[in-house]
Amino acid sequence: MSIVSLSLGSNYKAQSYIVAALDALHARYGELRISSVFESVAVGFSGANFLNLVVVIQTDEPLSTLAQELKRIEDDNDRERSGPKFSGRTLDIDILTFGDLSGVVDGIRLPRNEILENAYVLWPLAQVLPSDIHPIAAKSYEQLWNDYDRSRQQLWPVDFTWQGRKISAQSK
Repeated sequence: MSIVSLSLGSNYKAQSYIVAALDALHARYGELRISSVFESVAVGFSGANFLNLVVVIQTDEPLSTLAQELKRIEDDNDRERSGPKFSGRTLDIDILTFGDLSGVVDGIRLPRNEILENAYVLWPLAQVLPSDIHPIAAKSYEQLWNDYDRSRQQLWPVDFTWQGRKISAQSK
């Protein structure tokens, strides 16, 4: 059983698309460990703010099967793939980590580079896997977040409700 961390993001009808993604992930993978939900300004283009979070699942599926399933969830939620790389979207689900895999596996770079680059990935990851060690940086995600230059990106926790459960905003 592999422990997998996923980054979810949306800046178009974000509340409903994030809820739909959580529902789909829960239906397929069972219990989810969910970070706080964060609002952030768009990175790499001018656009509406994003909602971002990290979800941890456990799966026996191979990486390639998981990647196909995540694309299906995105497609089921109106994901448009023909636009520019840096643009608004209904739903984006990225695999951040997959067990202890490192390097390019099935065409996917693990751990994902955005972990070290973007606050909207690192902060929520540090919440759900604080003591896990980044295999390249050789530091825990909590330590990486503590060391992160927070002036680089605007990001703040927001309240969010899923399945009647308030995912509380946590600041740190």
